[in-house]
Amino acid sequence: QVQLVESGGGLVQPGGSLRLSCAASGSIISIKTMSWYRQAPGKQRDFLAAIAPGGSTNYADSVKDRFTISRDDAKNMVYLQVNSLKPEDTAVYYCNAEVRTSYSAIYEIYWGQGTQVTVSS
Repeated sequence: QVQLVESGGGLVQPGGSLRLSCAASGSIISIKTMSWYRQAPGKQRDFLAAIAPGGSTNYADSVKDRFTISRDDAKNMVYLQVNSLKPEDTAVYYCNAEVRTSYSAIYEIYWGQGTQVTVSS
């Protein structure tokens, strides 16, 4: 199986920054696109950013000037640098990845359990 574990969330004041990390582990052969989403209480899960194996990125318009996605393929990790945080950024942040494992011929989507980000003074 594949596990994705997020870390780096916490309580931060408005205007602050965090670096979220997501580590993928398990019987991984290769990983294609890695992405970040977030879900605020009572709302749907929203796309934030994605990064392809070659490094090309895609962002939601609402965060493209404040968030930066990156990846380290040697470590099977994806990161999200979040800057100039606002109270409305409060949410659980999730990563996902398209993964091919040693026991499957296709790529499948895996999700982490999420990390809480709370922006408050």
